[in-house]
Amino acid sequence: MTNEALQSLISSWIPELEFTEEKSQFLNISVQPEQLHSLMSQLKSNTETSFDYLFCLSGVDWETSLGVVYHLESITHRHIIVVKVKTADRENPTFDTVCDIWRTAEFHEREVFDFFGIKFNNHPNLKRLFLTEEWDGFPLRKDYVDEINMVIK
Repeated sequence: MTNEALQSLISSWIPELEFTEEKSQFLNISVQPEQLHSLMSQLKSNTETSFDYLFCLSGVDWETSLGVVYHLESITHRHIIVVKVKTADRENPTFDTVCDIWRTAEFHEREVFDFFGIKFNNHPNLKRLFLTEEWDGFPLRKDYVDEINMVIK
């Protein structure tokens, strides 16, 4: 399926989505947080898309917002897309989990929580993965400051 055909199909489900290719071969979709779980569930279960493989889930700090970027592939149809979700709420960034859709997301979401402080609603075991429970702050945020451990050139 071409990117244009994917865009046409997916936009019929949720018309408010933003689509770009951003100088990339993959179709990029920006979704609002409240539509994330519904979109992701449909991307996996719809027989025309069948995105059965979540191969990357990354937290991102865009300075004005925090977000998550998901890379999905359909093994059946051999197509790949990128889904992005973001929130301007830096105090309590929260999105719905997708680990009930792709089991592999469970540890990726824990990593994002650990380093960015993004919470995932309905996650079965959301706790720090790499840092200790008493660690203060989220070291991959651009506004993070650690006077003792930071190397500044």
